[in-house]
Amino acid sequence: MEQRNARLRWLTIWVLAAVWMVAIVARLTYLQLFEYSDYLAKAQRQQQRVFEISPIRGTIYDRKDRELAVSLPMDSVFADPAEISDPSMVAQLVAPALGVSAGDLDTKIRAAHTPVRLAMKLSPETVQRIDDMNLKGVFFEKENRRVYPQHDLAASVLGYVDIDEKGIGGLEYSLDSVIRGRPGKMIVMADGRRRFYDSSESAPQPGGTVTLTIDETIQYIAEKELNAAIVETHAKHGTVVVQDPNSGELLAVANWPTFDANNAGQYPPDARMDRAISAAYEPGSVFKVLTMTGAIENHLTNPAEMIDCQMGSIDVAGRIIHDHARFGVISVRDILVHSSDVGAIKIALRLGPERFYNAIRAFDIGEPTGIALPGENRGLLRPVSEWSPSSIGSIAMGQEVSVTPIQIISAISAVANGGMYYHPTVVRDIQTNGPMPDLAGPDPHRATDEQTAATVRDMMESVILRGTGMPAQLNGYTAAGKSGTAQKIDPATGRYSKTDYYASFVGFAPVDHPVVTILVVLDSPIGGHEGGDTAGPVFKRIAQQVLTYMGVPHDVTPSSNVEEAANSKKEGPEAGANPAQEGIEDANRASFEAAVQKQTDEAVGTAMPVGHTALVAVPNLTGQSVRGVIEVCSKLGLDPALIGDGIALQQYPDPGTQVAQGTQITVRFGRAAQLVNTAAHGDAN
Repeated sequence: MEQRNARLRWLTIWVLAAVWMVAIVARLTYLQLFEYSDYLAKAQRQQQRVFEISPIRGTIYDRKDRELAVSLPMDSVFADPAEISDPSMVAQLVAPALGVSAGDLDTKIRAAHTPVRLAMKLSPETVQRIDDMNLKGVFFEKENRRVYPQHDLAASVLGYVDIDEKGIGGLEYSLDSVIRGRPGKMIVMADGRRRFYDSSESAPQPGGTVTLTIDETIQYIAEKELNAAIVETHAKHGTVVVQDPNSGELLAVANWPTFDANNAGQYPPDARMDRAISAAYEPGSVFKVLTMTGAIENHLTNPAEMIDCQMGSIDVAGRIIHDHARFGVISVRDILVHSSDVGAIKIALRLGPERFYNAIRAFDIGEPTGIALPGENRGLLRPVSEWSPSSIGSIAMGQEVSVTPIQIISAISAVANGGMYYHPTVVRDIQTNGPMPDLAGPDPHRATDEQTAATVRDMMESVILRGTGMPAQLNGYTAAGKSGTAQKIDPATGRYSKTDYYASFVGFAPVDHPVVTILVVLDSPIGGHEGGDTAGPVFKRIAQQVLTYMGVPHDVTPSSNVEEAANSKKEGPEAGANPAQEGIEDANRASFEAAVQKQTDEAVGTAMPVGHTALVAVPNLTGQSVRGVIEVCSKLGLDPALIGDGIALQQYPDPGTQVAQGTQITVRFGRAAQLVNTAAHGDAN
């Protein structure tokens, strides 16, 4: 009996052991096969802390490889809770340097199981202040910060990034996938007591570099003159666009108001808006260029034809439209020269709605240009089926149609270059290891024939020579253009305002071989609001400086008789030099000497009224860039006259001369090698 009970006890034990073993194996099998990933994730969350290492955003350059946006390594501060015995003390010490609450910092450190970031991308002063505390468990790691060396220069084009280096506006946003690169990872391991014992990291992949069509110096000139125009006219907003008419490349895009891209969040949305592509407006009389182009191309008129402008009024489908002046019988050329609304309407009526619409659409009005910038407005050109009986009269003079500055300058550039429409571009090249975006864009197309373009160019030149564009006349260069004065819609009444206008001027130079097209738009200038009188002088100042900076030879005799001086002062080219370049430099040298002589002649016998203007000492500009000279002169209230490009070789008056503010300072530029020759020549004399 006892033996039987013993066997039963052993059997029971073995059964229980077998059941226990089966349960254990089953449980382990379940955990390993079905719950493995969940428990592994929990373990990793407890033991690992993953930090994303931001990649270096690609640099953005101007067309001459000058940096406009760069990423620089900066220190971020971290705290390792495993090495901090007193989080409250550390928080009390570090919080004032970071400008945050000590309580929040204490909570962040106590809640962390692995090293935690306390603050990102600190200034060198803050880093030094914390480092001097020599706190155990507090350390620094490098992270990248986006920096815009020129602050507000081309800010609306470049855009800006957030604290995580993600593009928010401009090209930083539209090309973010290219510029940003791929982030890396840093994995920090800790044991059960939260002690750091290992780490690993994968390197980030840097972003691609972008080269723009923008020229930093031309951009600076455009922004400087736009700011001056805003001060003079008290306009609400303003835009200047400079374009190469032979390629569609944008050389400058300036907007006012603007912002410092390094601190974009401190500015209102109005300042961050790129009006050149987002703000559509009724162009007014500038649109008459397209009206004339359509009629001349369809052989419905010619510049010499005489048109009765009916003493300044016309009835269009029962609507009486009045001209700004009482014109009688004048030529088609003079209709454009004097900007007659009645004359433009009568020419558009000959075209008829269908042909007029097709002529406008040939210049891509009413369609997005496809430029690589976010937020483009397509403008407005309604189909003919939606026109009212009087719409043709309104559109002929630039009403009932809206355009962006980018659209209208591209259309005028097509007239300038002989009839080819090039879509505007702002990105010249991208270098990246990742996928390459399509930068080709639509192919250029013929908007009008060459003969029509040449005829309209000639008419536009007359606008500047003797019409509404006379304030835009250049010295030493031919130019063609058209002014525009467009009434704004009054939001309160829905009708055209009698006080608020868009004043604009668009033109190109030189006439026969255009190098630049320039558009100036001023929104609601106070006082004078005529486009020729307000925007025309801005065009002149920009064109004069840009053409000189680009080294474009004069195509007419300047007022300082540059050609005569050039013939008398020719010097032989240096050995191995480019003869074409030497010809430009000789002309620049002659221009300088002729300009100096002219200034000297004008100064003879002229005394400055006592107490009229403050005297300033002329700075030494030798060796400076074009932009540097402009900046220095602007700060001192001096008027720079720039000849050539490169670095400053000669100037007049001499450094240290006391002159009145507003005095013209003539500066000749050239190659760096010439600086030595110029100095040697001066010593010899």
